[in-house]
Amino acid sequence: MLTLVFVAVLLIFLFKILNVNNYPEKSLLYSANVEVLEAFLKRVPELSEPYIPTRFWGFSGHIQTIIQGVISRLHCPLVNGHRIYLKLTDGATVSYDLYQSVKQHPEGGDFTLAVCPGIGNNSESVYIRRIVFNAQKNGYRIAVLNHIGTLATVPVTSPRIFNYGNTSDYAAMVKDVVRRYRNTRIVVVGFSMGGNLVTKYIGEPRVKPSNVIAGISVCQGYDAYRAVCYLLEWKGFRRMYIYAMTENIKAIIRRWTPVLFHDDVKRVHGINERQVFNAGTLFELDDLYTRKVSGFNNIQDFYRSMSCCHHLKNIKIPMVFLNSLDDPVVPPPLLEIIRDAALKNDSLIYIEQKFGGHLGFYEGGVFRSNPLTWQDRIIVKIGHALVAGHCNKDIKAEYEDVADFRSTLLSPVTSNTAAPLAPPPARKTENIPFFETPVTSELSDVDGESDSAPALDMDSDALDNDSDALDNDSDVQDHDSASFDTDSDKCLDEDSDSFPEALNPPNSPVPRNRYKAIGLNIFPEA
Repeated sequence: MLTLVFVAVLLIFLFKILNVNNYPEKSLLYSANVEVLEAFLKRVPELSEPYIPTRFWGFSGHIQTIIQGVISRLHCPLVNGHRIYLKLTDGATVSYDLYQSVKQHPEGGDFTLAVCPGIGNNSESVYIRRIVFNAQKNGYRIAVLNHIGTLATVPVTSPRIFNYGNTSDYAAMVKDVVRRYRNTRIVVVGFSMGGNLVTKYIGEPRVKPSNVIAGISVCQGYDAYRAVCYLLEWKGFRRMYIYAMTENIKAIIRRWTPVLFHDDVKRVHGINERQVFNAGTLFELDDLYTRKVSGFNNIQDFYRSMSCCHHLKNIKIPMVFLNSLDDPVVPPPLLEIIRDAALKNDSLIYIEQKFGGHLGFYEGGVFRSNPLTWQDRIIVKIGHALVAGHCNKDIKAEYEDVADFRSTLLSPVTSNTAAPLAPPPARKTENIPFFETPVTSELSDVDGESDSAPALDMDSDALDNDSDALDNDSDVQDHDSASFDTDSDKCLDEDSDSFPEALNPPNSPVPRNRYKAIGLNIFPEA
């Protein structure tokens, strides 16, 4: 009897949880333009071949997701780069890591992947390191945004951390990359929540650098409100995932309690610290904290304003979206949004894979998968397809104008360019530990730089000389910028042609010279 019970449990585990009775399948592609889709498939023939998950456990979206989030940390490639700090006009400290290519790009041009990680992630996340490792070998420079608050070594200097749809941090990184590399072509890449951010960034009617030529989004949910509602269900063990994400964000908030829960902040926004830390779900946490510091009166308006689904129809550059049907964090009903958008907008291509989980896509082997995932490979291949033919095109760099958040989001504005100031005196660069490699902590605006920045050199003296040559911009904050507005705005109906307003702080970085990332005072007085 016990033997029969054991066999029954084993069969349920194999066929219901591990889904070993499934077989590899090709991806489904959606596009409104057949000719564009055919040309795309010619450039990415891998999409015409079946994706072959790891035989024993790769057909389970839950196992793929868990391995990506936990077990894969045991095998993480080392990548060498240097960290750059920016200060936004609302006082927030934004950092991003810059990695140079180790080989020439097949197109022969200068191409950069501007990567936005998922919720609570940064450049030290395992899947980000794998992407960087593979992209470097294929001729890409990579810039990776570190979401505010996620790195213990980068202090939070304003009463906010990252959120789902605040694109100002990402926009500041892109703007700084363009300043450093005038002729680079940028492909924006986002994962999960980062996919929502880069899609919203591309679709928003803000002034963007013309260097941005394409985009890639992986495993995002498109509509924050509907996504959270699905995650509150027990079906498919989704509530376990939202619990894990909630605890992760609460840990980030708890780390920076003195800054985020300053008495003035709690009084102005009506925040109860104890209620925030007792929140059991993302919905409660966002209602008690995130939407208040973002300036919204209710959670529905906050979620609608932060979602990229309202901006999909306005994307004018090529953008590729990738999702899996067995993603436990992004249920299949949410994928109807991108299917419909891809069939209406010629600029969009949607790739739907049956397996892969959430940011998993492990492939090959029976028990042990290949070192690189299908996701790692296919992103580089898609990047090659998107940048094909761009290496000989001239680019005239454009920049986002300094303006209040409303005009930045809803209409182009004229720029008030201040007279350039004399460059500040050079300071000694201090090396900081990063990926077990001595690197440079720097920040500089390089308006006076040549078409391409110096190649990354891990020798500190060489970095000193290169960095000093880049400091040609102002060392003061533009006081004409409007401060972060906390007034809430009602979101518009879904059928409206207007955009829901998002309360993003001004996205103008304040250039500085060098900083010591110690405590909260990392920006010395001018």
